[in-house]
Amino acid sequence: MTADVHGSVTRIADLRERGYEVEARPKDDWARGDYVLARVTHRPDPDVRMENPVGRRVELMEGETVVGALGTRRATRGFVGSWRDVGDDGVMNVMTGGGVLGNVTSTSPYSPSPIEIVYEGHVVTDTGAERMRDNAVEGEASPSDTPVVLVLGTSMSSGKTMSGRVVTRVLVENGYDVAACKLTGAGTYGDILSMEVAGAEPIYDFVDAGLPTTVVPQNRYTEAVKPVLGRMGKADVIVAEVGASPLEPYNGEAAVGMVEDSVAFTLLCATDPYAVVGIEEAFGHPPDLVAGIATNTTAGVDLVERLTDCSALNLGDESAKEPLAEMLLGSI
Repeated sequence: MTADVHGSVTRIADLRERGYEVEARPKDDWARGDYVLARVTHRPDPDVRMENPVGRRVELMEGETVVGALGTRRATRGFVGSWRDVGDDGVMNVMTGGGVLGNVTSTSPYSPSPIEIVYEGHVVTDTGAERMRDNAVEGEASPSDTPVVLVLGTSMSSGKTMSGRVVTRVLVENGYDVAACKLTGAGTYGDILSMEVAGAEPIYDFVDAGLPTTVVPQNRYTEAVKPVLGRMGKADVIVAEVGASPLEPYNGEAAVGMVEDSVAFTLLCATDPYAVVGIEEAFGHPPDLVAGIATNTTAGVDLVERLTDCSALNLGDESAKEPLAEMLLGSI
C-alpha cells in the first residue's frame, strides 16, 4: 500500500519507494515519531498545503490519504497540539507543513484552519512499525573548531530563515564552504532547503535526527542532535538556526549550549525592538547584529540601536550585504 501524499518528515525513511502495510493500533501503543497513515476528511483551504519528501507543497483533497509522523507542537503564533491529545475517534490534524500529526487544541487567530484528518493506522514494514528515530542519522559528534554563525529569534516568524539565507549567500560569495542546520523547531523542510538554495552544503535539521519536532525531553534532544552536528565539521563555517526562540519549549537553550563554544557571530532576529531588550536580559549579553521584522524600516533600525548597544541591519535590503560581510568576515 502507499499513501497519496507522504509528508516531508518521511524523507529520512523513503517510504514512497518501499512497500508497507497499514495496521490500526490502540493509543497505548502510539509514540512520538511513529509514522501513521490518515485520511483527509475535509478539503483544506487552497493556501493550506503539505510538503512532500522533496519539499514541494501539495494541495490536499478530501478523501486523500497522507503519511506523517506523530508529534507535539507548541507554537506561540500558530498551532498548539499533540498526538497525546487525539481522542478515541482518531480525529486529528496536520500541525505543520512537513506532516507532523496530532490534535490541535489551540490556534492563533492569524493562522489558517489546520487540515482535518482521521487516523487509519500505523505504517508497518517487515521490521515492524516505522518510526523516525529508527531512520535517523547515526554517529558521534566529534570535536570541531569550525566557527558557527548562530541565528536566533525572539519568537517564531521573526525573520530567522530569510536572514540565515542571506548570511549563507554572503559567506558563499566570499569563498567559504558553508554547512547549514536548523537545530530546533517543528518539522518542515522548506526552511533548511532555503539554505541549500543559498549555497550551503550539506544541510541538516532535527528531522534528520529522527525528531518530528524538538518539543521533547532535553536528554532525548541532545542525544538525537549530536550526530547531526558531527556531520558538519568539514565546512569552513556552520550557519545554525535555532527555530522559535531559545525560551520556548523547543530546547533552544540546549541547542545554544551545544554549539556555544564555537559561536563566532550571533544574529538575533526580532519581531519588535523591545523584544531585543528581553533577549539581552535573558542571556546576559547582546548579539552581534539584530535583523528580522524589527528592522524592516529605518525607524525600526534606529529604535533598536537606541534601545540597545547592538548594530541593526535590514537584511532584505541589498545594500546591507556589504556591511554584513564586513561584520561576518571580521568575526570568523
